[in-house]
Amino acid sequence: MRILLVEDNEEPVAFTSRGFEEAGDAVTVAATAQQGLLIAAAHTFDVIIFDRLLPGMDGLDAVRILRQSGIATPILMLTALDGIDDRVNGLDAGADDYLTKPFAFAELYARLRALTRRQPLAEADTTRIVVGDLVMERTRQVVTRANVRLELLPREYRILEYLMLNEGQVVTRTMLLDKIWGYRFDPKTSLVQTHLSRLRAKVDRPFDSELIRTVRGAGYVLGAP
Repeated sequence: MRILLVEDNEEPVAFTSRGFEEAGDAVTVAATAQQGLLIAAAHTFDVIIFDRLLPGMDGLDAVRILRQSGIATPILMLTALDGIDDRVNGLDAGADDYLTKPFAFAELYARLRALTRRQPLAEADTTRIVVGDLVMERTRQVVTRANVRLELLPREYRILEYLMLNEGQVVTRTMLLDKIWGYRFDPKTSLVQTHLSRLRAKVDRPFDSELIRTVRGAGYVLGAP
């Protein structure tokens, strides 16, 4: 695993880093929340460990910033605060799991393995995505189909990007609400359906074949016909 550990206490850093290295994992350490945010934005990790109490910025605020920026990497929060409200606040901020100190390395490692196993859909590390005759140049944010440039609004671009990254896999409404809008609840509106309808009008309607399909009762899937 590629692990980002954001922790300012030298003792747990040394303890966990040694365990990760012995297991053959690559660990990157950041001592402040700000440093952790910069590293998380610049590199790809399988899982991120965030301490709750960090100098300069609370770990909860840092996790919220990561989620708002679209980073979906699984996050485990470490803390000495073990109250129910503390755990709820951590999960509500966007953490996927919460472990209180002191902890056994075996439990920490088991939780990390579980997080990486259940990560629903992986981010592709590529600047160019191709699905049939649909091409997305991510560095320039240009999308073409059959060599015709598609004029997409920013939100439409992000939805299409997420669908293309997960070609052939069902993307649920809940996943889109989380990834695109940052909602961790169902607003009970037609928000997703409305945006998908507009996106289809640009991606599919002018062309001979349909790439975006609805899977009734499940979500949406994008794939070459």
